[in-house]
This record gives sequence, C-alpha cells and structure tokens, in this order.
Amino acid sequence: MKTACLWIVIASFLPLAASAQEIPSENTVTFGIKIRAGGRHDDVRMCVATPAGSKLGPAMDVSFVTEFGLSDDLVLSLNVPVLRPLLFATKFDMLQFEPDVTLKFVAKQGERRELVAGPSLGVSLHYGPDFQSEPDGDLRGPSFFALGPRLGAYVGVNFKRPGESFGFELGFSPYVTPLFSINDPQSHRGRVVGGSLDALFRFNQ
Repeated sequence: MKTACLWIVIASFLPLAASAQEIPSENTVTFGIKIRAGGRHDDVRMCVATPAGSKLGPAMDVSFVTEFGLSDDLVLSLNVPVLRPLLFATKFDMLQFEPDVTLKFVAKQGERRELVAGPSLGVSLHYGPDFQSEPDGDLRGPSFFALGPRLGAYVGVNFKRPGESFGFELGFSPYVTPLFSINDPQSHRGRVVGGSLDALFRFNQ
C-alpha cells in the first residue's frame, strides 16, 4: 500500500520534468517532491508498524515542496506532507500531519555541488490512539487530539544537474517535537525525537 501511494505521487509530477530546476535564486520559486525515510522515538502516538507499547519505530513520508528564493544564497522551503496523512486517514482512521518550513543557507562547493543547511520549524498534529495501542482489535485504545511544535535542522548537498530531467538534493533532518493532548494535557504528553534522510526532486513550473 505504501509503495503504491509513493509511485502514484511520483508519477503525478513526471509530466512537469522538462529540464532540471536548480535551487531558486532571488525572487524566484521552484516546486518539487521530497521523499523522507528514517526513524523516531515516540512516547505519545501509536506506530502502525510496531507492536503495542513500542516507542521506537520507522517513519516515512512523501511531500510537496515549494521553495522561495530570498537571495542568491538564502532559500525558504515549505514542506507539505501528503503520503502519511492520506494513508493514515484512509487505512488507520488517524491523523498525523507535520508541515514545516526550513530556512536554507546555500554555499557553493565547486561547479557541481552546493552545501545547504539551516533551521526548520513546523507543527505536529495528531488524532489517534497512544503508543500502547495496536491498529486493530482489543489493543486499540481511545483516540485523542494532540499537537506540538516541530523543531529541527537540515543539512544537505544539492547536486547541480544542468540539462537533466530534474534537480536533486540529498540531506538529513534531525528533529524534536514536544506533544500534549488538547483535551487533557496531563494524560497524553511526551516528545518525539527522530531524524530522516531526505531526497528532494525539483521540477520546472
């Protein structure tokens, strides 16, 4: 199911891939998709890929990305997750939605590569059971709303690919998210600590 959703999202962007789109310069905008895969420690939310009571587990997502060139060496990147919110809503009756923005500082490292790094800030929204639950059966507990800020950083390398079908950037994103329940802050609160390997594909408008 996850693999099928991933290829559907990727295929939807292929018609846009006429020529490579580099990191946006001042007053320009680029679009793309980001594939994230990593892991996290979560003592609040249920993980659909691990047994009940497990706080460690994998995490992945596919996102739409819009990047705004603030200057020739400064970019604001808006990341809107798509795969995990759709998959969790349709298959597990849950919500996990974590959009974020990253301020990227760009430093040239030769003709073919650029070093990219900066802080990120987002929000985590959750509706579903706690980590002591399983997706189905008697071990699934009651659902609750929770939210919290997503504080992180990003470091990566942009590979310049003139004349190719897409631009490519590979990076790493560590993050921490303190979470608390909206209905009863004392009953479900904790933090998520994790990181992901990020592959960003940029396309022309």
